[in-house]
Amino acid sequence: MASDKRESETARNRRNTKRWPRRTKRFAINVFLIFHIFAIACWAIPIPTPFTLAFREAVRPYFVWSGLFQSWDMFAPAPKSKNMYLEAIILYKDHPPDLWTFPRMELLSYRERYFKERYRKYEENLTKVEFADLWPDAARHIARMKRGGPNPPDKILLVMRWSDITPRNDNSSGRGPWDVKVFYTYDVQPEDLQ
Repeated sequence: MASDKRESETARNRRNTKRWPRRTKRFAINVFLIFHIFAIACWAIPIPTPFTLAFREAVRPYFVWSGLFQSWDMFAPAPKSKNMYLEAIILYKDHPPDLWTFPRMELLSYRERYFKERYRKYEENLTKVEFADLWPDAARHIARMKRGGPNPPDKILLVMRWSDITPRNDNSSGRGPWDVKVFYTYDVQPEDLQ
């Protein structure tokens, strides 16, 4: 009887030690989900209360790193008024120039859009002067992609193309002519291509 009691206690202890990691995992997953739901709600709510502003600042590094940040500039009070995309002109010493276009969502399939949506956010921010520190890295990245062959890239020109969205009298909108601007020129160094 005493040995049966000891065996049942041992079996119970084994079951409890097996449950502990599952409970810990489940608890950690629940904490993660609750944090994310709360953080996304505080990030996306368009009401700038002191609490939401402080919370946004606290989670900003994580949201930017993970690509979860959102902005309301698509909607109101001043929605975007331009169609825009980026290209790079690659100049070579002994070769005709080449054109490379950042992925454009409207030209991709739904599956490709899912995996490359971050490019759209990246492009929107890359043209802003406050993110000028990113321009050399973007140019070096493009130079590395085009480094194969006997003629390595010599210069990278980052080009912004945009068209103004113009409202019409019938509450629809139209597109104006395309404008072009070279917003950054980078001289490729030999060490950039390694």
